[in-house]
Amino acid sequence: MPEEIEFPMRINKYLAHQNICSRRKADELIVQGKVMLNGVKAKLGDKVNEEDKVEILGKEKMEEELVYLAFYKPAGVVTHNPQEGEEAIADIIKFSRKIFPIGRLDKDSEGLIIMTNDGRITDKLLNPDFYHEKEYIVGVDKEINQKFIKQISGGIQLDDDCRTRPCEVKKINPHSFSIILTEGKKHQIRLMCEKLGYTVVDLIRSRISNIQLNDLLPGKFRKIKGDELRELMKQINM
Repeated sequence: MPEEIEFPMRINKYLAHQNICSRRKADELIVQGKVMLNGVKAKLGDKVNEEDKVEILGKEKMEEELVYLAFYKPAGVVTHNPQEGEEAIADIIKFSRKIFPIGRLDKDSEGLIIMTNDGRITDKLLNPDFYHEKEYIVGVDKEINQKFIKQISGGIQLDDDCRTRPCEVKKINPHSFSIILTEGKKHQIRLMCEKLGYTVVDLIRSRISNIQLNDLLPGKFRKIKGDELRELMKQINM
């Protein structure tokens, strides 16, 4: 469950709770003199009480500058912190504003990643407490049977003493299946398959919440806007 507001609260935390911006962005706006607290320019570290009035100067312009992209990460590309000789998302995607990926995909995996400059949505999409769905198409090295489907959908005990949540799994063909997760442990699908004696040979993320990969090609992106964006914001309670 989302954390409840308890007053007094630091003003940057208050703005994050109100879905205005991330705490870091709030600090930037305060330094720029764009945050008013009871009619006076706010200072870093100011605290807000329940009866206080907080205003953002130029909020409409700030919202217009927010961008959300659906990006197809190709296999072999890393999401964050590339090592020498590795190619990262930042090397591929060229956009007029500074944007960053929400979450990550393994280097050997491919598919949908949401790119944005809106730090407010990071925790709302990644926090497993919110149960947002992520769907994957997975290919494995040997034929899938009903026992495999039953075991993986019921949850798998991993080596780190953590059991994965029950999930929806459907067989696509003898060597591939779709799986919908509401959590995102590191290498989760690969580890689940390994536990059952299978090796993942290809893995594509096809959906995050209501955002679909559809016919997007590797290395390409499209803007998330209109009804699609409104539905995403609704699902993450923005």
